[in-house]
Amino acid sequence: MAMPLGLGHYCRLAGRVRGALSRRQTRGTLLPAIRWYITQTAGNNVQFKLDDRTAHSSLDLFKKDTGVIYRVLGLDPSHVQQNPERFRDWAVVFGDGRITGGRHYWEVTVKKSSEFRLGVAEEAMSRDDCVGTNRSSWVFGYVQRKWFAMTTNQRVPVPLVGKPDRVGILLDYEAGLIGLVDIPKAKVIHSMRATFRGPLCPAFGLWDGELLTHSGLEEPEGLK
Repeated sequence: MAMPLGLGHYCRLAGRVRGALSRRQTRGTLLPAIRWYITQTAGNNVQFKLDDRTAHSSLDLFKKDTGVIYRVLGLDPSHVQQNPERFRDWAVVFGDGRITGGRHYWEVTVKKSSEFRLGVAEEAMSRDDCVGTNRSSWVFGYVQRKWFAMTTNQRVPVPLVGKPDRVGILLDYEAGLIGLVDIPKAKVIHSMRATFRGPLCPAFGLWDGELLTHSGLEEPEGLK
């Protein structure tokens, strides 16, 4: 996949590792092409879990599908149930919440990872792309001890010193805003503007360690 010079670390191919692991052995028939979500909302404060049907073969879900862990030796794709929702080349997983409007806030524990992306993507985003590389996704990433905002394969540095254990994501659908939140300060550190034209899903990329999501939360009082 072609990438501008220097972006290799920011959208790394997860790889298809051959192996004998069988945590997700194929069972039964293939899933239908139609996507069914547990949560569909145009209101506020979406509650979601991670959707195993979208998870790349290098990712495993845990803690009742609210957490995701990256496996260096991922599963052979032939051992993973095939369906059109699964990411094929990139270590990405979507949340099962389908957002069509409203203002939403969730948090992610990031202390056990040194390379990840957090944000939202259009429900219909290509499963051959990585989040942040197209016009269908908006993410905040962390790699090499630095934060950045990313969409359409363009990165903007985010001036966040160090790495907190947990960060917030704020999404205002009608306002076309997604923000990275400093939780202790109840402050939006950096935001991106966009015109959202279709259903969105919480989106996560992971290339090291693990992430734990916390959804259905009230927006912090005084958030600005």
